[in-house]
Amino acid sequence: MVCAGRLYNSLNMPGGGGAGTQGLLIVISGPSGVGKDTVLRRLFELAPHLEYSVSYTTRPPRPDEIDGRSYTFVTEPEFLSLIAQREFLEWARVYDHYYGTSRRRVEEALRRGDDIILKIDVQGAGFVRRRKPDALSIFITPPSTEELLSRLTGRNTESAQALELRQREALVELGLAKEYEHVVCNRDVDQCAREILELIGQEHVRRGAEV
Repeated sequence: MVCAGRLYNSLNMPGGGGAGTQGLLIVISGPSGVGKDTVLRRLFELAPHLEYSVSYTTRPPRPDEIDGRSYTFVTEPEFLSLIAQREFLEWARVYDHYYGTSRRRVEEALRRGDDIILKIDVQGAGFVRRRKPDALSIFITPPSTEELLSRLTGRNTESAQALELRQREALVELGLAKEYEHVVCNRDVDQCAREILELIGQEHVRRGAEV
């Protein structure tokens, strides 16, 4: 197995795959509270050439979220209009709010030869895998179920009812990890990010060998 540091050096170039090559679509999922956003921040620090697909959502922004960077925040009528315009590669209603991945943004990045990260829920990931079967799919798990539930409780960002719903859904989502190509445990943020980077590098090597 290639060490994470050496792999990063080999991938730290514009577009990831290089000029004239198709970019890599990377689907990352995990239950609520597993630390996906924190892991991705570290991943982009390690590999700034990676692109992030900013999803659309109808849910209100959290205090630390920025429109156009964290999500593109829209109203429900605006979201439904985008569905009618076939803007989405996938969309789903999750926790009483809509989420969707822009087909245009993803396809433009792939045509440029850029590697692009999609952080989406398990329902949306299923749609993407069916429509883009060559996508690399990675599921992030917590060290334990107990720690995951503790993280959810400690966020203090939702009502008791919403928290209970997220806890139930998180346990269901953990059971779907087997549907992904790779499963990475978030025991340590830096190590988790480096393992994901290594998987991306291995996929580039595999695809290069098939050409």
